[in-house]
Amino acid sequence: QVQLVESGGGLVQPGGSLRLSCAASVNIFSTFKTAWYRQAPGKQREWVAITTNLGSTEYADSVKGRFTISRDNAKNTVDLQMNSLKPEDTAVYYCNLRQSFGGVDYWGQGTQVTVSS
Repeated sequence: QVQLVESGGGLVQPGGSLRLSCAASVNIFSTFKTAWYRQAPGKQREWVAITTNLGSTEYADSVKGRFTISRDNAKNTVDLQMNSLKPEDTAVYYCNLRQSFGGVDYWGQGTQVTVSS
């Protein structure tokens, strides 16, 4: 069973930065997909950033140029560096992992990010 544990959320002022980290209980070296999603109150969960085992990354238009996803295969962690944060970035952020194409999606418990002055 894959377990994902997020950390690093909190309260930050607009324009500030936060770094989220997700620790996986499995070796992520060959993992097909690791990603970050978020869900704001009253809204559906949406993807934020994705990285694959081929090294490709993709970002939602709303965070492009401000967020950076990275994975450390030695530590089995996936981080999300968030800069120039805006109030609309406020949400619960979830770590996601899929070990193979068409495989099961695993989720962390989520970490709250609040951007407010």
